[in-house]
Formats: sequence, structure tokens, C-alpha cells
Amino acid sequence: MKRERRVKIIATLGPSTREPGAIERLLLAGADVFRINMSHSSHSDLNYYVGVLRELEGKYGPIAILADLQGPKLRISSLAEGQVHLERGARVVFDANHAPGNAERIGLLHPEIYAAAKPGHTLLLDDGKLNLRILDVTPGRLVAEVVAGGILSSRKGVNLPDAILPLASMTGKDREDCEAALEAGADWIAVSFVQRAQDIIDVKAIVQGRAGIMAKIEMRAAVAGMNDILDESDAIMVARGDLGVELPLEQVPGIQKQLLRAARHRGKPVVVATQMLESMIASPVPTRAEVSDVATAVFEGADAVMLSAESATGAYPSEAVATMDRVAREVEKDRNYDSILHFRETSSNHSTAGAISAAATSIAETLNLKAIVCYTATGTTGLRVAQQRPRQPILVLTPVKATSRRLNLVWGLHCVETADPANTTEMVRIAESESRAGNYADDGDRVIVCAGVPFKRPGTTNMLRVFTLSAIDPSRRV
Repeated sequence: MKRERRVKIIATLGPSTREPGAIERLLLAGADVFRINMSHSSHSDLNYYVGVLRELEGKYGPIAILADLQGPKLRISSLAEGQVHLERGARVVFDANHAPGNAERIGLLHPEIYAAAKPGHTLLLDDGKLNLRILDVTPGRLVAEVVAGGILSSRKGVNLPDAILPLASMTGKDREDCEAALEAGADWIAVSFVQRAQDIIDVKAIVQGRAGIMAKIEMRAAVAGMNDILDESDAIMVARGDLGVELPLEQVPGIQKQLLRAARHRGKPVVVATQMLESMIASPVPTRAEVSDVATAVFEGADAVMLSAESATGAYPSEAVATMDRVAREVEKDRNYDSILHFRETSSNHSTAGAISAAATSIAETLNLKAIVCYTATGTTGLRVAQQRPRQPILVLTPVKATSRRLNLVWGLHCVETADPANTTEMVRIAESESRAGNYADDGDRVIVCAGVPFKRPGTTNMLRVFTLSAIDPSRRV
């Protein structure tokens, strides 16, 4: 499905959008990628959603599916009366005792926390609403002083932002969910609570190239190791919810910019997520601040912006997608968009394929061409052209269905599954036919094609061809 914008929209599926008609409405409103949150979805739900989306794909073209793994959730145990009030200045003992807790003692059944915590570290409870300073740590026990108190309920989350916890980002549940998602045919696997590059390497061993791996940057340790994590992952998500717990809120906008620039520099897709249109969970219109938030991500060149509860459990799911679509299209028409998008020169990797892809963008701009057409089997050529953020639309032609789906996440790429050309004449013919079919170009318009010779050999992007569309059948040209 051709979009009139370059940034992509990710919509999360859930109770509000479970029915096939509701999912189709999200697609028609502008969703390009569909997220299945494995924190709230069973394997049965997963297979159902994938089945519905693949049915719609036959009607609308490639659709990307993102399976988002839950990751290790650290929580306190239950409280005897369901909740307690922690007073500022009070001392609280946390231990590995299973007995229900109270205001003086709370169960914390995570040995990783005791192994990593040190006196002076901060302990956050309930998404950072309660703040404690650790005073003493012994095996299976720590004592903390309440810095910012309040009401604490059973099973609330725990964060230890000052330490790298000795745990993998994949739990047993995550491994089962990952295998189920791969078997169902998910195109992307999002890994939660990544702390280090090794977390991504471990997931790679499970995925084995069957899907793209997206690292969710939501922990302080991940921010510190962002470059190594980026090198190992296929994409990243700026998951601002937990990131805003792990770090002071005022630091999150700057970190978002750092992550966007670092990802774009490497040609890795980057998603901006969390609370983008949060008020639309209950309201048919967003706040002005939310609109500005979405616009900022688009101006900065994010590959995709994401809706979570807005589309999964909200009262106005398709309206939220449509709103995000309108905001993105308006930003991309803004007279300042190109100058902000290209504020810094985009590098290309030092390879023939990288140089060819960068040259395609430069030539298209210099000659004012109508479109850039990329032939790719693995998707690498499309990624390299998208990295340059060209003004021309990018039409990706691939014989591999999985590639056409996966690239639907990437900025500016319009993917079509086609046969692999056998020679340059067929290459031009297919490129011309698909350019016309998608209304990217017409008689007298010029386009540029990136491809690899010999054909049908992945990883050989080494050729550019500029040609003019004509009413004459390309196969009959001299």
C-alpha cells in the first residue's frame, strides 16, 4: 500500500483492535507495522493476529509484524494488606522471604538485585513513583531509606538504575515466545530490557536470521553501551517509558536525539515509542504537546513512530493512527523539513554497495529524478539508500517476500515483491512497470535504478542506471 509519507507508523494490537475489521481499519488509517505485545498476548493470540494480517496482505501488499518480548520483569512480592504507605525518611528491609510484606519489610525475590546493589545506589518502585536510597546490602537482604514516598501496591515493578544486573534479557518465557513468533512468521523481534551487546548476540543465536532483531533502549546501561548494541542489532527502539524511570526525565529528550543520530549514522532503523498520543486512549483528539512530540520525531528522521495503548486498548484506535498519519504528512511538507533532516551529512559505509547507494541519492537530487528504484534480495540496498534520506520516493523491488515485509519498517521504502531480472533489459522493464503501477513516474520522467551484476546474486550492488520512461515497450528499444 503506497503511503504519502516517508516515516512509518507502528500500531499495537490488543482488545480494542482484535477483530479483523478493526485491524483493517488501522491499516487503512495508516499503520505500516503491527506490534504484538507478548506481555499481554498468548501464543494463540499471536497466531490469530498473524493470520488476520497475512489475509490482509493479499489485498494490500506487504505488512510488517513486530513481536515484542516481555523481558525480565523485576517486581516486589505481595503485601499483606494489598498496599502500604512508605513515609519519607523511613527505613525498609527488602529480603528473599516469601511472606507478605508490610511498611517495614517487603519481599524481593530477585537474587540479581542483591548481587548488583551497593550502598548509595537508588532503588525505584512502581515506575519510579517511589524513590529509595540503599544503605546496606547483604546476601538476600538490603536496607533502604525512603527518599520520596507514597502508596505502594503489591507486585509493583523495581528498577536499580545505577547497576548492570547479572541477568540475560531473555527469560524462559521470552525464549518460548520468540520461537512461537518466528514459527508464526513475525518479521521483527523486539528485545526488552537490553543492557549490553551480548544480550543481542544471545538472541541472534536463537533467531538465526529468521527475523530482524530490534533492541529496546530503556535501561541506563543500554544508553551507556548504545554504540556496541547498535552494532549488533538490526534496529533500535527508543522506549521512553522505562527509560524515563531509569534516568531523570529531563535527560530523555537529549538521549532520544543521540540515539536517532547514532542509528542513522549506521543506517539502522530507529523507532520512537511510548506515550506519543497517550491522551487518545480516552479522547478523540490529542494534546498539542503530543502532536509536537510526534512532529519532533518525524523532523529528526525517525524511521517509525509507535502507538501502544492508544491502539491496543484505547477508545479511538483508528483515529489515533489517522492523527499520527496527518501529523507526519504535514511535517514532511514543511519548508524546514529537509534542512532539519539533513542538518548533518549522512555517511555511507566504505564499500562498493555503500558508495553506489549514496551515489544514487546524489544523482537523483542533481538530475531531479522522479524516483529511486532498488533491486534487493536481502534488503541491504534499500537500507543504504534510505540512510541517505533522499527527497525522491524509494521503490524497493525484491523477489523475497520476507524482505518486502521487513523493510516496511524503514523510512521511505515502498516495497513490492517481483521476479528477479535476468538481464538489464528485463531490469529496466520491471522497474518501469512498477514505477508506473505505483504512480511514481510516467512517460518522459526519469528514474535511477540500483542493482547488482551478475543478477540473482545477493550482496553485489554495483550498478546504477538512469533511464527515461517512454510509451515504447522497453524490450523493443535499441
